[in-house]
Amino acid sequence: MTELNRITTDPQLCGGRPCIRHMRIRVKDILDLLAAGASTEEILEDYPYLEAGDIKAALEYAAHQMDHSILSVA
Repeated sequence: MTELNRITTDPQLCGGRPCIRHMRIRVKDILDLLAAGASTEEILEDYPYLEAGDIKAALEYAAHQMDHSILSVA
C-alpha cells in the first residue's frame, strides 16, 4: 500500500519542496536523518508529530524520484 498521499507540495511552504502532510518538515529532512544513521524510532521520538507512515512515505517518494527514464543524445 502506498503512503505517497502523505507527501504534499505547496509553493507557500518550504519553497514548494515536498513536505510531510503540509508540515514544515521536508522529505529531504527525513532522508538526511536516515542517511546520518538515525533509526525510525529515534526520528519519531525527536519529532513526535511524525508518524511511521511519514518516514515510509519519504522513502517511497525518494524511490519514485530515482525511477525515471534516462534519455541519451546520439
